[in-house]
Amino acid sequence: MTRQDHDIIIAGGGLAGLTAAAAFGARGLRVLCIDPAPPVTEGAAAGADWRTTAILQPGQRLLEAAGLWHRLAPEAAALKVMRIVDAGGAEIAPRLARDFDSADLGDAPFGWNLPNWLIRRELAARLAELPGVEFRPGTALADLVPREAEVVARLDDGRMVAARMAIGADGRNSRVREALGIGTRRIRYDQKALAFAVRHERPHDNVSTEIHRSGGPFTLVPLPDADGRPRSAVVWMERNAEADRLAALDPDAFGAEATARSCGLYGSLELVTERSTWPMMAMLADRFAGQRTALMAEAAHVVPPIGAQGLNMSLADLSMLLELFGDDPARLGDAALLGRYARARRSEVAARAFGVDLLNRMSMMAPQPLRDLRKAGLGLIYGISPVRRIMMRAGLGAGGR
Repeated sequence: MTRQDHDIIIAGGGLAGLTAAAAFGARGLRVLCIDPAPPVTEGAAAGADWRTTAILQPGQRLLEAAGLWHRLAPEAAALKVMRIVDAGGAEIAPRLARDFDSADLGDAPFGWNLPNWLIRRELAARLAELPGVEFRPGTALADLVPREAEVVARLDDGRMVAARMAIGADGRNSRVREALGIGTRRIRYDQKALAFAVRHERPHDNVSTEIHRSGGPFTLVPLPDADGRPRSAVVWMERNAEADRLAALDPDAFGAEATARSCGLYGSLELVTERSTWPMMAMLADRFAGQRTALMAEAAHVVPPIGAQGLNMSLADLSMLLELFGDDPARLGDAALLGRYARARRSEVAARAFGVDLLNRMSMMAPQPLRDLRKAGLGLIYGISPVRRIMMRAGLGAGGR
């Protein structure tokens, strides 16, 4: 067995873990990032994950500082308006629509939408440029042992590596969290999300549209045009049985159902990708840190994909870690700083998770009186300008203030 020294060991090679490796690597720290998944070629990556991610303003600034944004910007679709549509009447048709316009807060869009596979590809390319960063796909964490002055990781190939600090970004079934003995609180929904992309007849005009009826929101998020045709990414949340029925339909029948569920706002929807299906759950770790170790992203919290909170909450975790530990190796793993991180982030995330859970339960409402109440609440919130602006700023996170 050999020992390699690093400043930070990051477990998890998803979008959050790779971004953390790039951000700390850009500050000159020596970073090892490991992930059990094998290397993915560009073609396979483009076919494996049809989800997209809306990067909100604070996340965009973080990616820019990490030397990533110039790689992503040419393929990003700006999100200038968030439109919420209530279609909870007897027929599948809009009965109330309200626009939350980024111009009310400033010149920048709320965010930018990008395919997950593209973000992953550019992250991997950025890591290859950073001399102090080693990304080791196909390597799993077998065990993690925090000590007073270092943290030691045993890898599944038998090697031992040591670092000043570890970051667990290894997902909802985190091995790092397990090694620290940190429990979780979980909510499982009778609900799945279908993710896919469509072509449509009418332009999206950089408007992200969230349509509420029952079962969950149907959200169209702008993508760049292709072959002169407008495109959008879609996340369609439904009760499990209905999601399974939809996933089994042939593409034409599915497109017809999606068009109806979209209230025809963009004309006919044509499926242009495969469909992926994701069970919905929420999870919150009891603690966000242990000795010389921080949890972030889905190792610390999971929420349904509403309001672009998922990865952006993870980037907010990373922003605070960067703020606290900076580029000074001597500060890495400091117990007082980790304590500040754990308290501040868990409090913030718990409040956001509560809000997302409430919105999701409201979007799932089936009884007509409750759908009518949801419609009235949307109209009330939108009608009070200061409340509307507060909600938009809150949606952006602390960096949007």
